[in-house]
Amino acid sequence: MPLRDLTATQLAFLIAFWSAGALLVFRHAERHGSKRATAWGVAAFLATIVVVPLYFVRHWLLTRSRA
Repeated sequence: MPLRDLTATQLAFLIAFWSAGALLVFRHAERHGSKRATAWGVAAFLATIVVVPLYFVRHWLLTRSRA
């Protein structure tokens, strides 16, 4: 469904969802010492469906290789 067909409530929900995903990724990246926490947060806002899983898989792989 194109964004232009969304109601105001649906659009507000999507923006809140994207923002929450971005904030979670940013906080997690910042706590774990990422030098690019802001970039991860912005990318998560712009492409939540792709970036959030990518970030956490990347983090999981990096922590596994260090252990």
